[in-house]
Amino acid sequence: MTQLIDRFHRRITYLRVSITDRCDLRCLYCMAEEMTFLPRAQILTLEEIYTLASAFVALGVEKIRITGGEPLVRRGALELIERLGRLPLKELTLTTNGMRLAECARRLAEAGVRRINISLDSLKPERFRRITRFGELERVLCGIDAAREAGFAKIKLNCVVMKGYNHDEVVDLVRFAVTKGLDISFIEEMPLGMIKEHDRAAVYYSSDQVRADLEQAFRLVPTAERTGGPARYFRVVGTDTRVGFISPHSHNFCADCNRVRLTVEGRLLLCLGNEHSVDLKRVLRRYPGDADKLRQAICQAMAIKPERHHFDLNERPILLRHMNATGG
Repeated sequence: MTQLIDRFHRRITYLRVSITDRCDLRCLYCMAEEMTFLPRAQILTLEEIYTLASAFVALGVEKIRITGGEPLVRRGALELIERLGRLPLKELTLTTNGMRLAECARRLAEAGVRRINISLDSLKPERFRRITRFGELERVLCGIDAAREAGFAKIKLNCVVMKGYNHDEVVDLVRFAVTKGLDISFIEEMPLGMIKEHDRAAVYYSSDQVRADLEQAFRLVPTAERTGGPARYFRVVGTDTRVGFISPHSHNFCADCNRVRLTVEGRLLLCLGNEHSVDLKRVLRRYPGDADKLRQAICQAMAIKPERHHFDLNERPILLRHMNATGG
């Protein structure tokens, strides 16, 4: 088997790789303020991550996204990304909170990272700190400017929209994206992990509501453009900016899912919203150097990839892992 195809005939070409569960922020929608992170012995080494990524590429994966936690907090992250950039990929991308981007942007671009996603949930410093708990908006804005100067093919902002926290900023965020020549995606909060600080149902603000707000200020035209992820895009007429909507609740995006996730502890997670997984770390360490065993385990995992997720904001989360443990 040289390609990864699940039982619903979806071809898997996109791997999201978490290289750490740690982060220098504690965003309200992602994790609790007091977190217990994985011990070093329990996580994949950088060499193991590279070995696994190489195995996926040999099986037809064309795109790898580096995630966390915050990937740039891991020691050796840039060296790993440079190695991954030499694999025969169509695209190597990165998701970051932007806090360390100013000092890393140019090296990331030189390593072969073509597109970068940067979290930006507010343009108001105090509100930004409230949502992220420790974030410094000015550092992220400097990181965005550094990324623009570094010459990435595409830069996209990601905003998790929460009613009463930042839903009233969506127009300003799009104006900011237009001014900077960037794309932006608005994301419905995903019910991963137990969150005490807010009621997810109460703060839910749908993609349709965001779009309606934006259409008071902009003309949005649907586009068939895709980036391999779950976002559905609209172009802001008269600009180069695209607005994406990631809608796990209001518009399920599972039908054409082409993605799997590798967690930092070596679990191959077949679906964001389910616990179906395979322990690739166990295979890797039990059969060191055996590429055939590893590829066989990856191929067999396709049989348990579910058809879709089922999120219910009015129920307690059925998934206790926080987003930082999932890989953003």
